[in-house]
Amino acid sequence: MPAGTDWLVRGKDGRLTAYAAVEDAVLRWTEAHPGGPGWSGPDTIPAPGNDPYLCIAQGADAYVHLVGLRRTRGAGGKPATEVVCALQYQSGLAVRSWETVGNPFPDDPEAAARIGPPTAVVDTTGSLHVFVADPGGGVRHRAQVASGKWNRWADLGGLRITGRVSTALLDDGLMELLAPTPRHLMRWTQPGRGVKFVRAADIPAAPEPDSLSRVATAPGRLTHVWHDRGDRTVRTWRAGPDEAAADPAPLGGPGGSGPVALLRTPVDGHDCTVMVRRDEATGRPAIAAYPTEEEPLGASWTLTGDPCLGAPALALDGRGRVVVAAFGTDGTLRVARQKSEPGLALDAWTAV
Repeated sequence: MPAGTDWLVRGKDGRLTAYAAVEDAVLRWTEAHPGGPGWSGPDTIPAPGNDPYLCIAQGADAYVHLVGLRRTRGAGGKPATEVVCALQYQSGLAVRSWETVGNPFPDDPEAAARIGPPTAVVDTTGSLHVFVADPGGGVRHRAQVASGKWNRWADLGGLRITGRVSTALLDDGLMELLAPTPRHLMRWTQPGRGVKFVRAADIPAAPEPDSLSRVATAPGRLTHVWHDRGDRTVRTWRAGPDEAAADPAPLGGPGGSGPVALLRTPVDGHDCTVMVRRDEATGRPAIAAYPTEEEPLGASWTLTGDPCLGAPALALDGRGRVVVAAFGTDGTLRVARQKSEPGLALDAWTAV
């Protein structure tokens, strides 16, 4: 079930689509109409050899890029590990064949098999960028150019990475990435479009591996969110005007696991950041909201729905309502929508 929070997306036609990676396939559910009611699916997208892991990146054109890790056997039975991607142009329509992105270690099958699961982002030109953690604990990056060809893998450096890299595109067209280590968060930024990544100051934090997420909260600025490795509460951080490595801010939510789904949207006319995470004690989704970039005001977490598998997801539907989605312990997709009333109350959860 989902390791990330990117598996619920809205297409150009306003319909939501949910994806789930399983062994050798990706399952897909699609709204029948923008804002509901009704869904179709699950449709099965064959993905032979793929790990049950999926990263999803969506560009300004609303095309959906599915990125995974394929493990097969080559000549003589030698193991082969490759990053692969597939493209969906429109909601509910066919997905193009999986394309090979490759591996930073094509001549070393053992090292190739030890790369981390890929993360990806689509830049302002529509080009896909893929990032993986390498066996040495650094970051490798490969970009697709306008012609569709791929640049060589670039070594961005880094050391002792303990989980997936978090990647994002800011509204100014620049990319930013974070990678967790046992003692701090490593951060890379771009000085300008098309310019190589440079290391920024480390962030003094110890996040739970694979719990990083982020949301744009101001022009040219991201707020990063994770579960603390020590007390498992939610912490947030963003760069200040001088890029100083300020201390992360707490947002409560004890005993969480996995990444926190994030969505910035108005609530009762106020600019808010909505958060959903999986509560470890109960296994249920927990939701909270707070005024954007006003962490000192705190956030109150409320349990909702039944126990779920993996990370919940958030999106705005075609009517502008907040939608929370999760996979039940029986594997069914379950959805709850914001009520048509003040506040962030949710309708009853429904199984798709």
